[in-house]
Amino acid sequence: MAACSLTLSSSLPQSKPSFFGSKPSHLSLHSTSFALKSQCFRVSSSFVSISSRPADDLVASLLSKVIQTDGGVSLTTKQHQEVAQVANELNKYCVDEPVKCPLIFGDWDVVYCSNPTSPGGGYRSALGRLFFKTKDMVQAVEAPDSVRNKVSFSVFGFLNGEVSLKGKLKVLDHQWIQVIFEPPELRVGEMDFRYGGESEVKLQITYIDEKIRLGKGSRGSLFVFQRRHGGSTNV
Repeated sequence: MAACSLTLSSSLPQSKPSFFGSKPSHLSLHSTSFALKSQCFRVSSSFVSISSRPADDLVASLLSKVIQTDGGVSLTTKQHQEVAQVANELNKYCVDEPVKCPLIFGDWDVVYCSNPTSPGGGYRSALGRLFFKTKDMVQAVEAPDSVRNKVSFSVFGFLNGEVSLKGKLKVLDHQWIQVIFEPPELRVGEMDFRYGGESEVKLQITYIDEKIRLGKGSRGSLFVFQRRHGGSTNV
């Protein structure tokens, strides 16, 4: 985005900004040229900073709406709509081919889903939440094509457990990816076993930067991922 801003700023009419001030009469032509170039550089830098603010503000607004909502469980219908509106605005600032962006790699917290029971399945259902208190929902994307999902929870508030899935990522087009997961692995206390069969998900990446990643499932569910503190970007 910054590169685009620099290109746009160079195409602006080269009128002299008012803050240049009057030209000192003792400066040589060479000195005046250097001064003008310095001022033009400052104008371009300001333009870049201004043009990057809308996305930054939208990211901050989105995170403020979804953090500490138990993945969206505690939000009202109106609040879900507000989240969707901000996410739609952020889509306008997405890179052209997000599936090729190296920022996709790293460890991500799943901080929101418009269908709050989607991440974690039955463990996140209304009945499941009576017995399983969610502690973390994490997705790790590792080069070149590895995806690991993990939901950590406590059973009745004292017995720790987690369910995890390991999958392989496949790029479908410039925005869509497909992940085929192996059977889930469940760990509760000292017990560790696999159950079920393979599963498959498709996700459209609608925005990505250093802080967050937005995705939309094939059934329309909106996901907000926040990069974990200290998480590797593999860049």
